[in-house]
Amino acid sequence: MTIIYALIIFCLLIFVHELGHFIVAKACGVKVNEFAIGMGPAIFSKQKGETKYSIRIFPIGGYCAMEGEDEDSEEPRALNNQPAWQRACILAAGSVMNFITCVVLLIIIAFWMGTATTTIDQVTEGSPAERAGIVSGDTIVSIDGQEISEWDDLIQSIGYSKEKTAEITVERDGRQETLTAELEYDKEAGRNMIGITPTMEHSVGKSITGGIKNTGSMTVMMYQVLKQLFTGEVSVKELSGPVGIVYATSEAAKSGIMYVIYLAALLSLNLAIINMLPFPALDGGRLLFLVIRIFTGKRVSDETEGKIHFIGICLLFALMIYVTFNDVIRFIIPIF
Repeated sequence: MTIIYALIIFCLLIFVHELGHFIVAKACGVKVNEFAIGMGPAIFSKQKGETKYSIRIFPIGGYCAMEGEDEDSEEPRALNNQPAWQRACILAAGSVMNFITCVVLLIIIAFWMGTATTTIDQVTEGSPAERAGIVSGDTIVSIDGQEISEWDDLIQSIGYSKEKTAEITVERDGRQETLTAELEYDKEAGRNMIGITPTMEHSVGKSITGGIKNTGSMTVMMYQVLKQLFTGEVSVKELSGPVGIVYATSEAAKSGIMYVIYLAALLSLNLAIINMLPFPALDGGRLLFLVIRIFTGKRVSDETEGKIHFIGICLLFALMIYVTFNDVIRFIIPIF
């Protein structure tokens, strides 16, 4: 199942990425020679019009081969002969699709898991909440006079309070009642706990909001990690490649399908962000050359740019070999 999950994730994310390039390229009238999923020899191919569609034997990677992408072409519909804004849209489309995929997957997770409300579902037996008189069905209105509108507000007010007790106002059977609960610090959670769990609401609107919000938080986190990587706070040895992703998929699968979907969302956003870095061969590197050539004209030829991107691909493959070697040492060798 781990291998199946990993292959599904790999194929889905690459397919979505390349589909973004393909859709926008076709919309802009650019000639697409081949749309392929996977790498290596083709196990299936079909020519439809000017484009060949193929599935290749190794389910890692894929490509949308456009005319004039890495070479000079006299074809009027070649990528290199299109206006700069169209080329920019085509290059950015892959990462945009991966970003959208992340949002959609997180919305699905948010709807499946539900959104925590301020209404109490369960009260742990013998907990501070039970001793204070809080019962299932109570709705938290305020804590220490501060209005509570979301479950996160409750976590902040109770979880990180410096006080030993909290005045909790609840609504019960249409009337409000203020109760005093002791706060107990939970070392494992790293915050105060009183022993209550919320009821979960499965709302489409709140799930969409939650998915977008979680994508934003995840994006900020990834950029912080990239910053730490460039400043040396995070070692390159901590990067993972395909082997590490398969291992992470295995660990996620043990916890359930929702964790696998969350991992897919994380990897999709990772693919979107990494591809937009201004490095040769990546979409961000191609966008950088596009900007450079707006100001320099044809002084940087398509052939020269193609050679630089080829060097970039070689460097990326070297990095992949390095991180795969580290992954084998970290995840495979300890098993034996």
